[in-house]
Amino acid sequence: MKPTLQVRLSQHLALTPQLQQSIRLLQLSTLELHQEVEQMLEQNPFLEPEEERSSFEEQIVADRASASSSSSTASDEDSGGGSGEGSDEPAGMEASDFGTTERDDWENGTEGDDFDGIRETPSAAPSSGGDDDFEPQDRAGSGPTLQDHLRTQLSGMRLADRDAAAVLVLIESLDEDGYLDGSLEEIAERIADSLEITDPEAREALQDELRCGLKWLQSLEPAGVGAANLSECLTLQLRQRADTPARACALQIATSHLELLARRDLKKLSAATGCDEATVKAAQALIVACEPKPGRPFARAEQLIVVPDVIVVKSGRNWKATLNPDVMPKLRVSDLYAQAIRGQRGGGNLSARLQEARWFIRNIQQRFDTILRVSAAIVERQKNFFTHGEIAMKPLVLREIADELGLHESTISRVTTAKYMSTPQGTFELKYFFGSSLNTDAGGNASSTAVRALIKQFVAAEDIKKPLSDSQIADMLEEQGIQVARRTVAKYREALKIAPANLRKAL
Repeated sequence: MKPTLQVRLSQHLALTPQLQQSIRLLQLSTLELHQEVEQMLEQNPFLEPEEERSSFEEQIVADRASASSSSSTASDEDSGGGSGEGSDEPAGMEASDFGTTERDDWENGTEGDDFDGIRETPSAAPSSGGDDDFEPQDRAGSGPTLQDHLRTQLSGMRLADRDAAAVLVLIESLDEDGYLDGSLEEIAERIADSLEITDPEAREALQDELRCGLKWLQSLEPAGVGAANLSECLTLQLRQRADTPARACALQIATSHLELLARRDLKKLSAATGCDEATVKAAQALIVACEPKPGRPFARAEQLIVVPDVIVVKSGRNWKATLNPDVMPKLRVSDLYAQAIRGQRGGGNLSARLQEARWFIRNIQQRFDTILRVSAAIVERQKNFFTHGEIAMKPLVLREIADELGLHESTISRVTTAKYMSTPQGTFELKYFFGSSLNTDAGGNASSTAVRALIKQFVAAEDIKKPLSDSQIADMLEEQGIQVARRTVAKYREALKIAPANLRKAL
Protein backbone atom coordinates (compact mmCIF):
# COMPACT_ATOMS: atom_id res chain seq x y z
CA MET A 1 0.00 0.00 0.00
CA LYS A 2 1.18 3.47 -0.88
CA PRO A 3 1.51 5.76 2.17
CA THR A 4 -0.65 8.88 2.00
CA LEU A 5 -1.33 11.96 4.11
CA GLN A 6 -4.86 12.84 5.17
CA VAL A 7 -6.29 15.83 7.00
CA ARG A 8 -9.24 15.09 9.27
CA LEU A 9 -11.23 17.49 11.43
CA SER A 10 -12.86 16.21 14.60
CA GLN A 11 -14.15 17.48 17.92
CA HIS A 12 -13.63 15.84 21.27
CA LEU A 13 -13.88 16.78 24.93
CA ALA A 14 -10.57 16.72 26.80
CA LEU A 15 -10.70 16.56 30.59
CA THR A 16 -7.62 18.33 31.89
CA PRO A 17 -6.13 17.12 35.21
CA GLN A 18 -7.31 20.31 36.89
CA LEU A 19 -10.87 19.83 35.63
CA GLN A 20 -10.92 16.20 36.69
CA GLN A 21 -9.84 17.25 40.16
CA SER A 22 -12.53 19.94 40.25
CA ILE A 23 -15.24 17.41 39.39
CA ARG A 24 -13.97 14.90 41.92
CA LEU A 25 -13.74 17.41 44.78
CA LEU A 26 -17.25 18.64 44.05
CA GLN A 27 -18.85 15.26 44.65
CA LEU A 28 -16.94 14.45 47.85
CA SER A 29 -18.67 14.61 51.21
CA THR A 30 -17.22 16.78 53.97
CA LEU A 31 -15.44 13.85 55.61
CA GLU A 32 -14.04 12.66 52.28
CA LEU A 33 -12.86 16.18 51.48
CA HIS A 34 -10.99 16.42 54.78
CA GLN A 35 -9.34 13.08 54.06
CA GLU A 36 -8.36 14.34 50.59
CA VAL A 37 -6.86 17.48 52.12
CA GLU A 38 -4.86 15.46 54.64
CA GLN A 39 -3.50 13.28 51.86
CA MET A 40 -2.54 16.29 49.75
CA LEU A 41 -0.81 17.93 52.72
CA GLU A 42 1.33 14.83 53.10
CA GLN A 43 2.16 14.58 49.39
CA ASN A 44 2.76 18.19 48.41
CA PRO A 45 5.40 20.18 50.34
CA PHE A 46 4.13 23.49 48.92
CA LEU A 47 0.75 23.07 50.63
CA GLU A 48 0.31 23.88 54.31
CA PRO A 49 -2.47 24.70 56.77
CA GLU A 50 -3.19 28.39 57.10
CA GLU A 51 -1.90 29.42 60.50
CA GLU A 52 -0.07 32.21 62.20
CA ARG A 53 3.63 32.20 61.24
CA SER A 54 6.24 32.23 63.94
CA SER A 55 8.52 35.26 64.16
CA PHE A 56 11.38 33.08 62.86
CA GLU A 57 9.41 32.14 59.74
CA GLU A 58 8.37 35.74 59.20
CA GLN A 59 12.01 36.82 59.37
CA ILE A 60 13.07 34.17 56.82
CA VAL A 61 10.31 35.20 54.41
CA ALA A 62 11.22 38.88 54.81
CA ASP A 63 14.93 38.20 54.25
CA ARG A 64 14.28 36.16 51.12
CA ALA A 65 11.86 38.74 49.78
CA SER A 66 14.46 41.46 50.37
CA ALA A 67 17.19 39.40 48.68
CA SER A 68 14.90 38.64 45.76
CA SER A 69 14.03 42.31 45.37
CA SER A 70 17.71 43.30 45.40
CA SER A 71 18.68 40.71 42.80
CA SER A 72 15.71 41.71 40.66
CA THR A 73 16.75 45.37 40.77
CA ALA A 74 20.32 44.50 39.83
CA SER A 75 19.08 42.33 36.97
CA ASP A 76 16.85 45.15 35.69
CA GLU A 77 19.80 47.56 35.69
CA ASP A 78 21.96 45.07 33.77
CA SER A 79 19.27 44.41 31.18
CA GLY A 80 18.03 47.95 30.81
CA GLY A 81 14.96 47.35 32.95
CA GLY A 82 13.43 44.79 30.57
CA SER A 83 11.68 41.79 32.11
CA GLY A 84 10.14 40.07 29.11
CA GLU A 85 11.85 37.43 27.04
CA GLY A 86 15.16 37.81 28.82
CA SER A 87 13.77 36.96 32.25
CA ASP A 88 15.12 33.84 33.91
CA GLU A 89 12.08 33.39 36.16
CA PRO A 90 9.56 30.81 34.99
CA ALA A 91 6.13 32.12 34.12
CA GLY A 92 3.43 31.72 36.69
CA MET A 93 5.64 31.68 39.78
CA GLU A 94 4.70 35.15 40.99
CA ALA A 95 2.16 35.24 43.80
CA SER A 96 0.27 37.92 41.89
CA ASP A 97 -0.07 35.55 38.93
CA PHE A 98 -1.78 32.96 41.09
CA GLY A 99 -1.92 29.70 39.20
CA THR A 100 -1.04 31.02 35.71
CA THR A 101 1.59 29.60 33.36
CA GLU A 102 2.19 29.54 29.63
CA ARG A 103 2.36 25.78 29.06
CA ASP A 104 -1.20 24.71 28.38
CA ASP A 105 -4.84 25.30 29.34
CA TRP A 106 -4.48 23.28 32.53
CA GLU A 107 -1.94 25.78 33.81
CA ASN A 108 -3.06 29.11 32.39
CA GLY A 109 -6.77 28.65 33.02
CA THR A 110 -7.81 29.79 29.54
CA GLU A 111 -10.21 26.92 29.13
CA GLY A 112 -13.43 28.88 29.09
CA ASP A 113 -16.39 26.70 29.82
CA ASP A 114 -16.76 23.43 31.58
CA PHE A 115 -17.63 19.79 31.65
CA ASP A 116 -21.00 19.17 33.31
CA GLY A 117 -21.28 22.86 34.00
CA ILE A 118 -18.23 23.24 36.24
CA ARG A 119 -16.45 26.45 35.38
CA GLU A 120 -12.69 26.38 35.47
CA THR A 121 -12.25 29.98 36.54
CA PRO A 122 -12.92 29.91 40.28
CA SER A 123 -14.48 32.83 42.04
CA ALA A 124 -13.30 34.00 45.40
CA ALA A 125 -14.61 31.92 48.26
CA PRO A 126 -16.17 33.72 51.20
CA SER A 127 -13.86 34.31 54.09
CA SER A 128 -14.33 31.75 56.79
CA GLY A 129 -12.92 33.96 59.49
CA GLY A 130 -11.06 32.85 62.56
CA ASP A 131 -7.48 31.72 62.95
CA ASP A 132 -8.03 28.12 63.94
CA ASP A 133 -6.10 25.51 62.00
CA PHE A 134 -8.03 23.00 59.98
CA GLU A 135 -8.02 19.60 61.54
CA PRO A 136 -10.20 16.66 60.48
CA GLN A 137 -12.76 15.86 63.10
CA ASP A 138 -11.66 12.82 65.01
CA ARG A 139 -14.65 11.42 66.79
CA ALA A 140 -13.35 7.89 67.18
CA GLY A 141 -13.22 6.53 70.68
CA SER A 142 -15.92 8.87 71.97
CA GLY A 143 -17.13 6.11 74.31
CA PRO A 144 -16.69 2.42 75.14
CA THR A 145 -17.92 -0.02 72.54
CA LEU A 146 -20.16 -2.96 73.32
CA GLN A 147 -17.11 -5.26 73.20
CA ASP A 148 -15.20 -3.00 75.62
CA HIS A 149 -18.15 -3.00 78.00
CA LEU A 150 -18.40 -6.79 77.94
CA ARG A 151 -14.65 -7.33 78.31
CA THR A 152 -14.65 -5.09 81.37
CA GLN A 153 -17.33 -7.24 82.99
CA LEU A 154 -15.50 -10.42 81.99
CA SER A 155 -12.30 -9.21 83.69
CA GLY A 156 -14.16 -9.09 87.00
CA MET A 157 -15.35 -12.70 86.72
CA ARG A 158 -13.31 -15.58 88.09
CA LEU A 159 -13.47 -17.95 85.15
CA ALA A 160 -11.09 -20.67 84.07
CA ASP A 161 -8.75 -19.62 81.31
CA ARG A 162 -10.46 -21.74 78.65
CA ASP A 163 -13.92 -20.49 79.66
CA ALA A 164 -12.73 -16.86 79.58
CA ALA A 165 -11.13 -17.47 76.18
CA ALA A 166 -14.41 -18.90 74.86
CA VAL A 167 -16.33 -15.84 76.09
CA LEU A 168 -13.76 -13.51 74.49
CA VAL A 169 -14.15 -15.31 71.17
CA LEU A 170 -17.92 -14.90 71.33
CA ILE A 171 -17.61 -11.23 72.28
CA GLU A 172 -15.57 -10.64 69.13
CA SER A 173 -18.25 -12.49 67.14
CA LEU A 174 -21.02 -10.03 68.05
CA ASP A 175 -22.43 -7.62 65.50
CA GLU A 176 -23.17 -3.96 66.26
CA ASP A 177 -26.69 -4.84 67.50
CA GLY A 178 -25.34 -7.35 70.06
CA TYR A 179 -26.38 -10.49 68.18
CA LEU A 180 -24.07 -13.40 67.35
CA ASP A 181 -22.69 -13.07 63.85
CA GLY A 182 -23.63 -16.57 62.77
CA SER A 183 -24.70 -19.72 64.56
CA LEU A 184 -22.61 -21.25 67.31
CA GLU A 185 -21.69 -24.11 64.98
CA GLU A 186 -20.49 -21.69 62.28
CA ILE A 187 -18.38 -19.77 64.78
CA ALA A 188 -16.85 -23.04 66.02
CA GLU A 189 -16.10 -24.09 62.43
CA ARG A 190 -14.34 -20.79 61.72
CA ILE A 191 -12.19 -21.11 64.82
CA ALA A 192 -11.35 -24.74 64.12
CA ASP A 193 -10.34 -23.91 60.56
CA SER A 194 -8.16 -21.00 61.67
CA LEU A 195 -6.45 -23.20 64.27
CA GLU A 196 -6.23 -26.09 61.79
CA ILE A 197 -8.13 -28.43 64.08
CA THR A 198 -9.11 -31.49 62.01
CA ASP A 199 -9.93 -34.06 64.70
CA PRO A 200 -13.77 -34.44 64.89
CA GLU A 201 -13.66 -35.00 68.64
CA ALA A 202 -11.59 -31.84 69.16
CA ARG A 203 -14.05 -29.86 67.03
CA GLU A 204 -16.95 -31.20 69.10
CA ALA A 205 -15.12 -30.26 72.32
CA LEU A 206 -14.62 -26.76 70.94
CA GLN A 207 -18.36 -26.41 70.32
CA ASP A 208 -19.07 -27.56 73.89
CA GLU A 209 -16.71 -24.93 75.27
CA LEU A 210 -18.39 -22.23 73.19
CA ARG A 211 -21.83 -23.34 74.42
CA CYS A 212 -20.61 -22.97 77.98
CA GLY A 213 -19.06 -19.59 77.14
CA LEU A 214 -22.32 -18.44 75.56
CA LYS A 215 -24.16 -18.98 78.85
CA TRP A 216 -21.62 -16.77 80.61
CA LEU A 217 -21.89 -14.15 77.87
CA GLN A 218 -25.69 -14.06 78.04
CA SER A 219 -25.50 -13.45 81.79
CA LEU A 220 -23.70 -10.14 81.22
CA GLU A 221 -25.20 -6.70 80.71
CA PRO A 222 -26.92 -5.50 78.60
CA ALA A 223 -29.58 -8.16 78.85
CA GLY A 224 -30.20 -9.97 75.59
CA VAL A 225 -26.64 -9.76 74.33
CA GLY A 226 -25.35 -12.86 72.54
CA ALA A 227 -28.76 -13.92 71.23
CA ALA A 228 -29.06 -15.66 67.89
CA ASN A 229 -32.33 -13.93 66.91
CA LEU A 230 -35.01 -11.54 68.12
CA SER A 231 -37.02 -14.27 69.83
CA GLU A 232 -34.06 -15.35 71.95
CA CYS A 233 -33.11 -11.74 72.68
CA LEU A 234 -36.58 -10.92 74.04
CA THR A 235 -36.66 -14.19 75.99
CA LEU A 236 -33.36 -13.42 77.72
CA GLN A 237 -34.66 -10.03 78.81
CA LEU A 238 -38.07 -11.28 79.93
CA ARG A 239 -36.48 -13.94 82.15
CA GLN A 240 -34.99 -11.13 84.24
CA ARG A 241 -38.47 -9.79 85.00
CA ALA A 242 -40.52 -10.71 88.06
CA ASP A 243 -42.43 -13.96 87.70
CA THR A 244 -46.02 -12.94 86.92
CA PRO A 245 -48.80 -14.29 84.68
CA ALA A 246 -48.04 -11.47 82.23
CA ARG A 247 -44.36 -12.50 82.04
CA ALA A 248 -45.30 -16.14 81.46
CA CYS A 249 -47.61 -15.06 78.64
CA ALA A 250 -44.92 -12.76 77.22
CA LEU A 251 -42.43 -15.64 77.19
CA GLN A 252 -44.88 -17.77 75.21
CA ILE A 253 -45.41 -14.97 72.70
CA ALA A 254 -41.69 -14.20 72.36
CA THR A 255 -40.88 -17.89 71.87
CA SER A 256 -43.58 -18.91 69.42
CA HIS A 257 -46.05 -16.18 68.51
CA LEU A 258 -44.17 -13.02 67.50
CA GLU A 259 -45.85 -13.08 64.09
CA LEU A 260 -49.31 -12.93 65.69
CA LEU A 261 -48.12 -10.06 67.89
CA ALA A 262 -46.87 -8.18 64.83
CA ARG A 263 -50.29 -8.57 63.21
CA ARG A 264 -52.00 -7.30 66.38
CA ASP A 265 -54.25 -10.36 66.32
CA LEU A 266 -55.55 -10.29 69.87
CA LYS A 267 -58.04 -13.13 69.54
CA LYS A 268 -55.54 -15.57 68.05
CA LEU A 269 -52.94 -14.60 70.65
CA SER A 270 -55.42 -15.32 73.42
CA ALA A 271 -56.29 -18.66 71.89
CA ALA A 272 -52.66 -19.63 71.28
CA THR A 273 -51.43 -18.72 74.75
CA GLY A 274 -54.54 -19.61 76.73
CA CYS A 275 -54.49 -16.18 78.38
CA ASP A 276 -57.30 -13.65 78.63
CA GLU A 277 -57.15 -10.34 76.73
CA ALA A 278 -56.02 -8.34 79.75
CA THR A 279 -53.05 -10.65 80.32
CA VAL A 280 -52.14 -10.56 76.62
CA LYS A 281 -52.14 -6.75 76.70
CA ALA A 282 -49.94 -6.75 79.80
CA ALA A 283 -47.61 -9.22 78.09
CA GLN A 284 -47.45 -6.96 75.05
CA ALA A 285 -46.42 -4.05 77.29
CA LEU A 286 -43.58 -6.15 78.74
CA ILE A 287 -42.33 -7.08 75.26
CA VAL A 288 -42.51 -3.49 74.02
CA ALA A 289 -40.39 -2.42 76.99
CA CYS A 290 -37.59 -4.78 75.90
CA GLU A 291 -34.64 -3.62 73.77
CA PRO A 292 -34.62 -5.46 70.42
CA LYS A 293 -31.03 -4.32 69.77
CA PRO A 294 -28.96 -4.62 72.98
CA GLY A 295 -25.93 -3.07 71.31
CA ARG A 296 -27.75 0.11 70.32
CA PRO A 297 -26.75 2.19 73.41
CA PHE A 298 -23.10 1.55 72.51
CA ALA A 299 -23.39 2.60 68.88
CA ARG A 300 -20.69 5.14 68.05
CA ALA A 301 -22.11 8.63 68.25
CA GLU A 302 -20.05 9.87 65.30
CA GLN A 303 -22.07 7.63 62.98
CA LEU A 304 -25.15 9.66 63.86
CA ILE A 305 -23.57 13.11 63.60
CA VAL A 306 -24.07 15.14 60.45
CA VAL A 307 -21.99 18.30 60.06
CA PRO A 308 -23.84 20.80 57.83
CA ASP A 309 -22.02 22.38 54.90
CA VAL A 310 -24.50 25.28 54.75
CA ILE A 311 -26.34 27.16 57.49
CA VAL A 312 -29.60 28.98 56.79
CA VAL A 313 -30.30 32.02 58.95
CA LYS A 314 -33.01 34.66 59.06
CA SER A 315 -32.06 37.88 57.27
CA GLY A 316 -34.78 40.50 57.70
CA ARG A 317 -37.91 39.07 56.11
CA ASN A 318 -35.95 36.61 54.01
CA TRP A 319 -33.65 33.66 54.57
CA LYS A 320 -29.95 33.57 53.76
CA ALA A 321 -27.61 30.64 53.11
CA THR A 322 -24.06 30.89 54.45
CA LEU A 323 -21.21 28.39 54.36
CA ASN A 324 -20.28 26.65 57.60
CA PRO A 325 -16.72 27.88 58.31
CA ASP A 326 -16.00 24.78 60.40
CA VAL A 327 -16.01 22.51 57.34
CA MET A 328 -13.91 24.75 55.10
CA PRO A 329 -10.23 23.71 54.98
CA LYS A 330 -7.89 26.64 55.56
CA LEU A 331 -4.95 26.13 53.20
CA ARG A 332 -2.24 28.24 51.61
CA VAL A 333 0.87 27.86 49.49
CA SER A 334 4.04 27.82 51.59
CA ASP A 335 5.93 31.10 51.03
CA LEU A 336 9.19 29.53 52.17
CA TYR A 337 9.10 26.82 49.50
CA ALA A 338 7.63 29.07 46.82
CA GLN A 339 10.31 31.73 47.23
CA ALA A 340 13.04 29.08 47.34
CA ILE A 341 12.43 28.18 43.67
CA ARG A 342 11.58 31.62 42.30
CA GLY A 343 15.07 32.27 41.03
CA GLN A 344 15.61 28.84 39.54
CA ARG A 345 15.71 28.36 35.81
CA GLY A 346 12.92 26.19 34.43
CA GLY A 347 11.64 25.10 37.82
CA GLY A 348 11.31 21.47 36.79
CA ASN A 349 9.27 19.16 39.00
CA LEU A 350 9.13 21.65 41.88
CA SER A 351 7.33 24.19 39.69
CA ALA A 352 4.79 21.55 38.76
CA ARG A 353 4.18 20.69 42.43
CA LEU A 354 3.77 24.38 43.24
CA GLN A 355 1.24 24.71 40.44
CA GLU A 356 -0.55 21.61 41.72
CA ALA A 357 -0.85 23.17 45.19
CA ARG A 358 -2.28 26.39 43.77
CA TRP A 359 -4.84 24.58 41.67
CA PHE A 360 -5.87 22.42 44.62
CA ILE A 361 -6.63 25.51 46.71
CA ARG A 362 -8.55 27.11 43.85
CA ASN A 363 -10.59 23.96 43.23
CA ILE A 364 -11.55 23.78 46.91
CA GLN A 365 -12.63 27.43 46.74
CA GLN A 366 -14.61 26.65 43.60
CA ARG A 367 -16.27 23.68 45.31
CA PHE A 368 -17.59 25.76 48.20
CA ASP A 369 -18.55 28.60 45.89
CA THR A 370 -20.67 26.21 43.81
CA ILE A 371 -22.25 24.69 46.92
CA LEU A 372 -23.17 28.17 48.18
CA ARG A 373 -24.65 29.21 44.81
CA VAL A 374 -26.80 26.09 44.63
CA SER A 375 -27.86 26.41 48.27
CA ALA A 376 -28.83 30.07 47.82
CA ALA A 377 -30.99 29.11 44.83
CA ILE A 378 -32.66 26.35 46.84
CA VAL A 379 -33.34 28.71 49.75
CA GLU A 380 -34.92 31.23 47.41
CA ARG A 381 -37.19 28.58 45.88
CA GLN A 382 -38.14 26.93 49.18
CA LYS A 383 -38.27 29.95 51.50
CA ASN A 384 -41.75 29.00 52.75
CA PHE A 385 -40.34 25.72 54.04
CA PHE A 386 -38.02 27.49 56.46
CA THR A 387 -40.97 29.32 57.99
CA HIS A 388 -43.78 26.77 57.87
CA GLY A 389 -42.04 23.40 57.57
CA GLU A 390 -42.25 20.57 55.05
CA ILE A 391 -45.97 21.09 54.55
CA ALA A 392 -45.03 24.24 52.60
CA MET A 393 -42.44 22.56 50.37
CA LYS A 394 -42.77 23.37 46.67
CA PRO A 395 -42.11 21.02 43.75
CA LEU A 396 -38.52 21.38 42.55
CA VAL A 397 -36.33 19.41 40.15
CA LEU A 398 -32.60 19.57 39.50
CA ARG A 399 -33.01 21.08 36.04
CA GLU A 400 -34.70 24.21 37.43
CA ILE A 401 -31.68 25.05 39.57
CA ALA A 402 -29.30 24.05 36.76
CA ASP A 403 -31.01 26.40 34.29
CA GLU A 404 -31.07 29.26 36.80
CA LEU A 405 -27.35 29.01 37.57
CA GLY A 406 -26.17 28.08 34.08
CA LEU A 407 -24.77 24.76 35.26
CA HIS A 408 -25.28 21.22 34.07
CA GLU A 409 -27.91 19.08 35.77
CA SER A 410 -25.30 16.47 36.72
CA THR A 411 -23.32 19.20 38.50
CA ILE A 412 -26.37 20.03 40.63
CA SER A 413 -26.70 16.32 41.38
CA ARG A 414 -23.09 16.18 42.58
CA VAL A 415 -23.48 19.30 44.71
CA THR A 416 -26.65 18.07 46.42
CA THR A 417 -25.34 14.59 47.23
CA ALA A 418 -23.87 14.10 50.74
CA LYS A 419 -24.00 17.87 51.40
CA TYR A 420 -26.17 19.04 54.28
CA MET A 421 -28.04 22.22 55.20
CA SER A 422 -28.82 23.30 58.74
CA THR A 423 -32.21 25.01 58.98
CA PRO A 424 -34.64 26.04 61.74
CA GLN A 425 -36.61 22.91 60.78
CA GLY A 426 -33.60 20.59 61.19
CA THR A 427 -30.59 19.44 59.19
CA PHE A 428 -31.30 17.98 55.76
CA GLU A 429 -29.37 16.73 52.76
CA LEU A 430 -29.65 19.19 49.88
CA LYS A 431 -31.43 16.55 47.83
CA TYR A 432 -34.26 16.67 50.37
CA PHE A 433 -35.44 19.98 48.93
CA PHE A 434 -36.14 18.43 45.52
CA GLY A 435 -39.37 16.58 44.87
CA SER A 436 -41.74 15.69 42.07
CA SER A 437 -45.05 17.46 41.65
CA LEU A 438 -48.59 16.16 41.98
CA ASN A 439 -51.66 17.70 40.36
CA THR A 440 -54.22 19.61 42.39
CA ASP A 441 -57.85 20.41 41.69
CA ALA A 442 -56.97 24.08 41.41
CA GLY A 443 -54.72 23.34 38.45
CA GLY A 444 -51.49 23.85 40.42
CA ASN A 445 -48.90 21.43 41.71
CA ALA A 446 -48.10 20.04 45.13
CA SER A 447 -44.69 18.75 46.17
CA SER A 448 -44.34 15.07 46.96
CA THR A 449 -42.54 16.13 50.16
CA ALA A 450 -45.57 18.15 51.25
CA VAL A 451 -47.84 15.19 50.45
CA ARG A 452 -45.70 12.90 52.61
CA ALA A 453 -45.95 15.47 55.40
CA LEU A 454 -49.75 15.37 55.12
CA ILE A 455 -49.71 11.57 55.27
CA LYS A 456 -47.66 11.73 58.47
CA GLN A 457 -50.17 14.18 59.96
CA PHE A 458 -53.13 11.98 59.04
CA VAL A 459 -51.52 8.89 60.57
CA ALA A 460 -50.46 10.75 63.71
CA ALA A 461 -54.05 11.90 64.30
CA GLU A 462 -55.78 8.59 63.45
CA ASP A 463 -57.73 6.42 65.87
CA ILE A 464 -55.28 3.66 66.82
CA LYS A 465 -58.21 1.25 67.16
CA LYS A 466 -59.29 2.02 63.58
CA PRO A 467 -56.16 3.09 61.66
CA LEU A 468 -56.50 4.65 58.24
CA SER A 469 -56.08 2.47 55.17
CA ASP A 470 -54.18 3.68 52.10
CA SER A 471 -57.46 4.20 50.28
CA GLN A 472 -58.83 6.32 53.11
CA ILE A 473 -55.66 8.44 53.11
CA ALA A 474 -55.98 8.89 49.34
CA ASP A 475 -59.57 10.06 49.84
CA MET A 476 -58.48 12.53 52.53
CA LEU A 477 -55.82 13.93 50.20
CA GLU A 478 -58.49 14.23 47.52
CA GLU A 479 -60.50 16.36 49.94
CA GLN A 480 -57.43 18.60 50.23
CA GLY A 481 -57.49 18.98 46.45
CA ILE A 482 -54.50 16.69 45.82
CA GLN A 483 -54.94 13.87 43.34
CA VAL A 484 -53.02 10.83 44.58
CA ALA A 485 -53.58 7.18 43.70
CA ARG A 486 -53.79 4.56 46.44
CA ARG A 487 -50.58 2.85 45.27
CA THR A 488 -48.79 6.22 45.44
CA VAL A 489 -49.95 6.64 49.03
CA ALA A 490 -48.62 3.15 49.79
CA LYS A 491 -45.26 4.06 48.25
CA TYR A 492 -45.00 7.28 50.27
CA ARG A 493 -46.10 5.50 53.45
CA GLU A 494 -43.42 2.85 53.01
CA ALA A 495 -40.81 5.56 52.36
CA LEU A 496 -41.84 7.15 55.66
CA LYS A 497 -41.47 3.73 57.36
CA ILE A 498 -45.11 3.75 58.44
CA ALA A 499 -46.57 0.28 58.88
CA PRO A 500 -49.76 -0.78 57.07
CA ALA A 501 -53.09 -0.21 58.80
CA ASN A 502 -53.39 -3.77 60.12
CA LEU A 503 -49.99 -3.48 61.85
CA ARG A 504 -50.77 -0.05 63.32
CA LYS A 505 -53.91 -1.28 65.01
CA ALA A 506 -53.64 -1.33 68.80
CA LEU A 507 -54.52 -4.47 70.70
